[in-house]
Amino acid sequence: MTSTARTPADLLRSALATDPARPLVTFYDDATGERVELSVATFGNWVAKTANLIQDELGAQPGDRVALLLPAHWQTAVWLLACFSTGVVAVPGGDPAGADFVVSGPDTLEAALACPGERMALALRPLGARFPQPPAGFADYAVEVPTQGDRFAPYAPVDPGAPALELPGGEELPGGEELTGAGVVERAAASAESLGLTAGSRLLSGRSYGDWDGLAAGLLAPLASGGSVVLCRHLDRLATADLDKRRESERVTHMA
Repeated sequence: MTSTARTPADLLRSALATDPARPLVTFYDDATGERVELSVATFGNWVAKTANLIQDELGAQPGDRVALLLPAHWQTAVWLLACFSTGVVAVPGGDPAGADFVVSGPDTLEAALACPGERMALALRPLGARFPQPPAGFADYAVEVPTQGDRFAPYAPVDPGAPALELPGGEELPGGEELTGAGVVERAAASAESLGLTAGSRLLSGRSYGDWDGLAAGLLAPLASGGSVVLCRHLDRLATADLDKRRESERVTHMA
């Protein structure tokens, strides 16, 4: 991680400046057989387009809260970094009724209708394909994002001390835990260290994005360390022998 990184978007900019061609996110869905590999440059392009969508099409302002009703998926990783890039607060699994806008996968559309603001739907189909039939009350991400610009600049610099991520609550913290952009960077670096990640590490994660450990393993810790993630959805459907083959073929160095 660069010592000058103050926000999660800085981590991505540092990765782009250092080695844009290296893999950053390799995604598997073991229910569909899908495999997608995104280099730092390709991931950064998706983030730029999505950030432009958030800022210009959704009209989001820094400090607005976006409920991300999405599984661990490469497009969810893109949305997280796009939120961080625009200054809106990402709330994985958040209550859509209390959010300024909502981003939903195909399995949570009914719950997402509770959001009073703009609603974006992701089909989560292979190759980022659109819904066969657009869901009523939602804009289809796969339709909206391709026309967005490939470069992004926020209208105002993102404040590292402003809220950036709200984690789900629990018995000890019913209201959830809020992290600033600087706090996300600091905790990502700490998670990378605890996982033993260094530049070039390949971390395989089958965790959800429903808590910090899943977010860290599935994106933030590899990004902070100069490594990459092999992000696996429905990993429980994979036989042990096939998992071993994947670890070998993907040159996995660490497991989460």
